[in-house]
Amino acid sequence: MEIGATVVSEKEQILQNNLNHTLFSWSKQGGLNPINVERAEGVYLYDRSGKRYIDFSSQLMSVNIGHGHPKVKEAVLKQMDEVSYVFPGMATKVRGNLGKKLAEITPGNLNRTFFTLGGAEAIENAIKLARVYTGRHKIIAQYRSYHGATMAAITAGGDPRKFAVDSQQLPNIIHVENPYFYRCPWDTDSPEKCGEMAARNLEQVIQYENPDSIAAIILEGENGSSGCIKYPLGYWKKVTEIARKYGILTIDDEVMSGFGRTGKMFAVEHHDAEPDMMCVAKGLTSSYLPLGGLIVTEKIAKAFDDKPLPLGLTYSAHPVSCAAALATIQVYEDENLVENAANMGEYMIQRIEELKQKHPSIGDFRCTGLLGCIELVKNRETKEPVTPWNAKPEAMEVSNKMAAKIRELGMFTFVRWNWIFTCPPLCITKEQIDEGLEIISQAIAIADEYYEG
Repeated sequence: MEIGATVVSEKEQILQNNLNHTLFSWSKQGGLNPINVERAEGVYLYDRSGKRYIDFSSQLMSVNIGHGHPKVKEAVLKQMDEVSYVFPGMATKVRGNLGKKLAEITPGNLNRTFFTLGGAEAIENAIKLARVYTGRHKIIAQYRSYHGATMAAITAGGDPRKFAVDSQQLPNIIHVENPYFYRCPWDTDSPEKCGEMAARNLEQVIQYENPDSIAAIILEGENGSSGCIKYPLGYWKKVTEIARKYGILTIDDEVMSGFGRTGKMFAVEHHDAEPDMMCVAKGLTSSYLPLGGLIVTEKIAKAFDDKPLPLGLTYSAHPVSCAAALATIQVYEDENLVENAANMGEYMIQRIEELKQKHPSIGDFRCTGLLGCIELVKNRETKEPVTPWNAKPEAMEVSNKMAAKIRELGMFTFVRWNWIFTCPPLCITKEQIDEGLEIISQAIAIADEYYEG
């Protein structure tokens, strides 16, 4: 292709089109150099120069079955031959089959799904429905959490990316502390005590805020992009007990942690807790097509038998996305990916325990199945992070160097402040984990240079 006197390759033209005519999430738009992806297969991506990258974060912790699975493609093409789209007031075979399947695999009494196009939409509708159903208006969430980028969802989260828009945030969202044992707000000496203190704090806030005004408590099934903070044993169940004591609903955000990511089909199953609502997306279709869902108990659904359900979306229950979801769930089951996530998570823990002996800057590693995060510090005693939380650009030197090294060595994953995420597709093998951790080890060697212990 020729522009003026300059010949531009197809690869360069693709990149220019992206940079000149599209906007990129969460980034300043100048100076970007995105990976120019040509194809993807299994746990690997390939750019247009032929370079291979191991995908150690499943993109946005969502491509759970790995890239390019043929069964999903086959299901999508078959559905498009039958019906590509009808308005959400019509019944389709694929919609009913997916709803029935979700009722079968979700915990407790969850039985009815309102389909959305993503996780943030599921959260928005969960908050709306909780308020309508209870007649109350306040929502309690955790500070160290992320629930999406639409206005209600970003307000519910505590991620600092919301600061740019928080002057317009949704009213009546109340935040509480997480049971973050590594940096416990109450300086406890065990995860269980930290969880107990967090539960006490939650109940105290409920009492301060007037229990009769609180519609719902929203928690991630297992914490994700805020550092994979593990819930202590009994914490989730205690939250549900406190909620029911005051007539408050519980919303389980499984957008990131659901569909096998944690070694259970849903993360809340690790905690023997039964939420009133569950939000799903990402792994529902392995991100092959956009789809999310708000799943509620039959009791909540029955409240709208004689009055309109005030939720609606143009693409709700989109048939082609529903077909992708059914095929994806079948892959989880046929290929034992949930079990593999549990086993590979244990292997990941073992290998990173070995890396701790080599790298003094590894302060903590937290993972549940294949939802994991390495936390890096300047000193293991003081736990001072190598990069502060929500660091300014001038304080990002270590993180930027590690991220550059990871990309140079052929890996895609997230380096966020003092965290490196380890969330590969659930089909990963031990050999591929070793390959990925060798790259991460070389990046952590950079953090070791800043260690002050």
